[in-house]
Amino acid sequence: MEDSSTIYFTGTAGAGKTHLVTAFGSWLKSAGYDPIIVNLDPGNESTDLDPDIDIREWVRLPEVMEEYKLGPNGGQVAAADMIALKIFEIRQAVAELKADYVLVDTPGQVELFAFRESSKAIVDALSGDRSAIAFLFDPSLARSASGFVSLLLLSATVEFRFRLPMLNLLSKSDVLTAEQLEEITAWGDDPERLLDAVTRDSPTPDVQLSTEMLRAISTLSPLTTLLPTSSKDGRGLEALYQSLQRGFAGGDDLEASQAPPEGE
Repeated sequence: MEDSSTIYFTGTAGAGKTHLVTAFGSWLKSAGYDPIIVNLDPGNESTDLDPDIDIREWVRLPEVMEEYKLGPNGGQVAAADMIALKIFEIRQAVAELKADYVLVDTPGQVELFAFRESSKAIVDALSGDRSAIAFLFDPSLARSASGFVSLLLLSATVEFRFRLPMLNLLSKSDVLTAEQLEEITAWGDDPERLLDAVTRDSPTPDVQLSTEMLRAISTLSPLTTLLPTSSKDGRGLEALYQSLQRGFAGGDDLEASQAPPEGE
């Protein structure tokens, strides 16, 4: 929206999108901002989510499955397309709340967000000049070199589809050891180190294929620093805010007295 900063949180199922959206919303409130949370997942069953705008008021996955005699996958696809039909209602609800930040919790299945034309229509309708996508790297996948590359490819694909500024976040970083955290973040900064890890971990390494894959990723979206975050202990939330500020406001930051200490 024109006067709000809009951030779409996406990633693979189980990456912790809902928890991170909730934690970041709480951080923004403690910093003196007025954020709202928009749930765009009609099948979200999390008891921790208390959105200000909830797509389930218009489209609910169990009802779609029952009415059209669909299984979970077919129901998700049908529901994703139905959401696009409600975009004007959602846009009006967002505008009426006049929030500083609009935090959008996207469907749990990243392919529903990334590859459906309905998602593109929703993002186009809700996004203003200050919009970005936060792609969550699940540490259960990112701790292996091949999994890390796969997540990079997904992140680059999402950026290619929506053409919005991207932030790559390592979610649930509190579950990693210090050594694992250092290695994963180093992969984001150093393509050669990542290539070495990929070829080392593969039982039959194809160096040429790995090199070409990393070159393609760098062409679509240059490797950037992976920001460790945690909804559990609050790490990385202030850094996430500052990264958004650099993109939205040219680096203007909260006054030191406003920003809560990291981890609170």
